[in-house]
Amino acid sequence: MTYGMLIDLKKCIGCHACAVACKEAHGTPPKVTRAHVEIEYVGNYPDVRMTAYPMLCMHCENAPCVEVCPTGASFKREDGIVAINKDECIGCKSCMSACPYGARYYREDENGYFGETLNEYEEVMYPTMPKGTVDKCTFCADRIDAGDGRVQACVAACPAGARVFGELDDLRSQAEAAEGFQLLSEEGTNPSVWYLPKKVNA
Repeated sequence: MTYGMLIDLKKCIGCHACAVACKEAHGTPPKVTRAHVEIEYVGNYPDVRMTAYPMLCMHCENAPCVEVCPTGASFKREDGIVAINKDECIGCKSCMSACPYGARYYREDENGYFGETLNEYEEVMYPTMPKGTVDKCTFCADRIDAGDGRVQACVAACPAGARVFGELDDLRSQAEAAEGFQLLSEEGTNPSVWYLPKKVNA
């Protein structure tokens, strides 16, 4: 199975619940989120339309981050998830430069929200994001690998049900039937994240 995600922009209200849930689930450092929401405004007052674009790692089929990694630390799993082996990451940031979606960040230090003294939560989460390495969204691979049926943090938190995670072929078929699209398709990355337009034929 190859995993993917379908995001319905008609349903997304830009509440950022996905970003907050992701941060809570993965304990990212201050000012860092693996997922975030970008807001786009089109038109002029009073005829303005807002569209919220939930952003995350696109887990591209042709992942430029994997291609440029000099150590093989960035790699694709058999299920299509793009992952990072932190033991092999040398922090060169080549993958960050190659990613057209800005989905990766570099761990500058090991400080938490209160400086060098970590709280109990940070002590648990920070070992997975060591200083001097790159981190990003993993499609909650830890939950997939656990096999306990827990859905992705961002999917579970969305109050509007705008996100669906599952078999990529099925989600792609749904997207194409509703004139769905991939972000920056011209880059040739073939993302595993598809979006349904806010207004079909708009």
